[in-house]
Amino acid sequence: MNYNQILKKGEIFLKKKKIKNSYLDVELILSKVVNKKREEIILNTNNKLKNTDIIKFKNYLFRRYRNEPMAYILGYKYFWKHKFLTNKSVLIPRPDTELVIQETLKYLPIDKSKKILDVGTGSGCIVVSLLKERPKCRATAIDISIKALNVAKTNAKLHHLENKINFINIDIDKYKSYNYDLIVSNPPYINSIELNRLDNDIKFHEPKLALSGGSDGLRDLKKVIFKSKKLLKINGKLILEIGYKQKKQCIKILNDNKFYINKISKDLSGKDRCIISTKLQ
Repeated sequence: MNYNQILKKGEIFLKKKKIKNSYLDVELILSKVVNKKREEIILNTNNKLKNTDIIKFKNYLFRRYRNEPMAYILGYKYFWKHKFLTNKSVLIPRPDTELVIQETLKYLPIDKSKKILDVGTGSGCIVVSLLKERPKCRATAIDISIKALNVAKTNAKLHHLENKINFINIDIDKYKSYNYDLIVSNPPYINSIELNRLDNDIKFHEPKLALSGGSDGLRDLKKVIFKSKKLLKINGKLILEIGYKQKKQCIKILNDNKFYINKISKDLSGKDRCIISTKLQ
């Protein structure tokens, strides 16, 4: 069987399950199996496959057929400007979260050394992306999942930042290091009802711990805001990713905790997604 034949069969198979972007997915799977770029595959569609490669391809294809996300099948996802290793222990980095990087960099002067805390670091995509852009800064990244932290540590090593980020397995409630210039977080913010409505790719494969924000979706956002009041320096910045219907509640919680709202930024779909605030006292 050659590349062209297996790609067509794979596409037909995934289309039966109504998998979006089925042809792109089979190209990426074949690219992983034969260890070649997609461009090389497109230019060499008559290349023959070994039997061992056909078996591997079918195994990956069945995983995608069962709605497993491509980022877990491939083992990586591109985010901001870099490649991040991913597995089922971490939330898959998303384009919407790049907005958090974009906004945070505005408050980190390129020539200054600032102290950053990343709460619920997951794959480490936020903290690593920030330090790649601002090499003079130092950071601490915390997460309650030891498995997620191991992925984040691997990503820090991959980008040669293991000596600039301190990874700690702890809940924000118990964390007691102070005087941060900036705290950034993409906490779980999906409420119980919306959690059940998510696509199967997300609902059955991504970690619930990184998705579920409790019955109203605000449980972890509240925790991060309450604790940031103590952990930040006066005039320190708190930058949060939020659910698109949570703007009003988050503004109220932030104001009640003596934070000034600098800006609310919209994601690629035009939905409120990132709140930048300042600790006043």
